Amino acid sequence: MASSTPLHHAVSCDDVYSSYQTPLSARYAGPEMVYNFSDRKKFSTWRRLWLYLAKSQQKLGVNISNEQLEEMENHLMDIDFKAAANEEKKTRHDVMAHVHVFAQQCPKAAPIIHLGATSCYVGDNTDLIVLRDGFNILLPKVARCVNCLSKFADTHRNLPTLGFTHLQPAQLTTVGKRACLWIQDLLMDLRNLERARDDLRFRGVKGTTGTQASFMQLFDGDEQKVKQLDKYVTELAGFKSAYVICGQTYTRKVDVDCLATLASLGSTVHKICTDIRLLANMKEVEEPFEQTQIGSSAMPYKRNPMRSERCCSLARHLMTLIADPLQTASVQWFERTLDDSANRRVCLAEAFLTADIILNTLQNIAEGLVVYPKVIERHIKQELPFMATENIIMAMVKSGGDRQECHEQIRVLSHEAGAQVKQQGLENDLVQRIRATSYFEPIHSELDSLLDPKSFTGRASNQVTEFLTEEVKPAIKKYEIHFGVEAKVEL
Repeated sequence: MASSTPLHHAVSCDDVYSSYQTPLSARYAGPEMVYNFSDRKKFSTWRRLWLYLAKSQQKLGVNISNEQLEEMENHLMDIDFKAAANEEKKTRHDVMAHVHVFAQQCPKAAPIIHLGATSCYVGDNTDLIVLRDGFNILLPKVARCVNCLSKFADTHRNLPTLGFTHLQPAQLTTVGKRACLWIQDLLMDLRNLERARDDLRFRGVKGTTGTQASFMQLFDGDEQKVKQLDKYVTELAGFKSAYVICGQTYTRKVDVDCLATLASLGSTVHKICTDIRLLANMKEVEEPFEQTQIGSSAMPYKRNPMRSERCCSLARHLMTLIADPLQTASVQWFERTLDDSANRRVCLAEAFLTADIILNTLQNIAEGLVVYPKVIERHIKQELPFMATENIIMAMVKSGGDRQECHEQIRVLSHEAGAQVKQQGLENDLVQRIRATSYFEPIHSELDSLLDPKSFTGRASNQVTEFLTEEVKPAIKKYEIHFGVEAKVEL
């Protein structure tokens, strides 16, 4: 009988290579966003919120000394994470574990730490701070993407290119005008992220079920002091207002709003990068490609659009995360159920980390997009003769020809040229056929001007200039201070 083989070997998890790490933080996301969702940011914010509460209570007459406040302030960042973890194993309660550890470090302040508060005072208020700070990290990155693509659009506003509807060649547009379609969607995301951030309010000081009953008791029924306490703490946390109504938690619809905004951003980036992947397939536009970069282990000639592919891959993940807060909000029974907690720890962080990654990568792509005008010109020449037939008919009529007869002549020649392209794999020779047909002799000298690609792009070039001047520049002006930051992408 064959000896059994162990499914795994005993390994030490003391090093990072022996335990799972999410690639969102370990591989892709920027350090600002990684820190924003770190334990140090979370638990130091808890301590800061306890300090805000104690300061505000002292201001309203609670017997709290300056010495106690100073002691708390001196220990905001020196968190004993191991002690807190051991305490949580005993208590099975993360907030009380950190209350105990903070109290051990602040023995004088220990009696007044977390006074009158519930776990959601630190938990939910910290989440709102992290969400706000997360949006503040993302917004300049959206603006930088817009700025980079705006430069690209302006540079190529006059360069004709085939438009596509149904992924079939259509009327010409310009390379810059197409980029403006991308920019327009990103401007909507910029607006949506600003709105989501500005709509955030603080949970504030509301007690166990949102009634502020514990604080009414603390202040001997003085309702004005309870309201003032809520106002003081809200202002110290940097918020203009707090939710008047909440249960134990702030409504989980807030999370829905935030992640819906990020999911919408994901759809924008997916569309942009899909377009770039398709253009790379046609060899018209390429994302940056490093001098020593390898596209394929088997095919050394390949230049794969890996940055755009990564954006699409992660954007799909970002778009699916909206399902989590939707489900969570729908099952929050009465004032609160705890089945929101574990889910939110995953989906909120992953949504912001993923958004951070795709914006960093999109900026990197936009900074180095390469355009191949000669390839674009060749593609135009393959399709333009068919698109120009209406202009040729009009020119013939102006020269005294019969519209119906001209239409029939063009129809026959077009079908012959189409057969050359589709059945023989040859170039489109419609123009040569027109030049060789005596019927069209009156306009032979006009054919070059009739086939000038720039005459088929309408107002595209001016639309680009108007859009960049009237809509883009005003929207991103406030973020100009951030434009000098280059996107660093770990490939």
